[in-house]
Amino acid sequence: MSIKLGDTAPNFQAVSTAGNIDFYNYLGNSWGILFSHPADYTPVCTTELGKTARLKYEFDKRDTKVIALSVDEVEDHQNWIKDINETQYTDVQFPIIADKDRKVSELYDFIHPNASATATVRSLLIIDPDKKVRLIITYPASTGRNFDEILRVLDSLQLVDSHKIATPVNWTNGEDVIVPPHVSTEDAKKIFPKGVTEIKPYLRYTPQPNI
Repeated sequence: MSIKLGDTAPNFQAVSTAGNIDFYNYLGNSWGILFSHPADYTPVCTTELGKTARLKYEFDKRDTKVIALSVDEVEDHQNWIKDINETQYTDVQFPIIADKDRKVSELYDFIHPNASATATVRSLLIIDPDKKVRLIITYPASTGRNFDEILRVLDSLQLVDSHKIATPVNWTNGEDVIVPPHVSTEDAKKIFPKGVTEIKPYLRYTPQPNI
């Protein structure tokens, strides 16, 4: 199946380094990040999983649970984690799904035959507490992900859900945000007491409302 933004992320049961997992139960009411890796013992993946582990505090702060997937066995995952911890100076605590039969990979369209007939591509989904897919990023196997960008989008999505705003190009947490077109300037001035700066009738900025 092909999953698109706004779709409900399908539930699944799988074996992982943390034991048997029901995906929905694992996420609970938290935000979630599900990301796939081409294979164990690959160099780019090793750096990515290490970075994810080192960002545990950042994900916890955003009430976000991460879970990885690779098409190898749990035993391979467990041994690989030892390498990740050693080489990346970290402690991997999040689960890694063992998807040897590729059921989860096929469910989430992580295998792209024109890239590889057997290995998963480097895909990542952000899933909100309602289990809706809010972000899909797919990289080629040769290119490591940018986790600063993933945190940036997570901050944006959580801010958008709690306030009537949008975020501009290259926005990072703490910077001015945009008043969406469907909110009139008159209403915006009531909603955003910190002030509204109108560049054009359709382009209006306001300070980030939650700081």
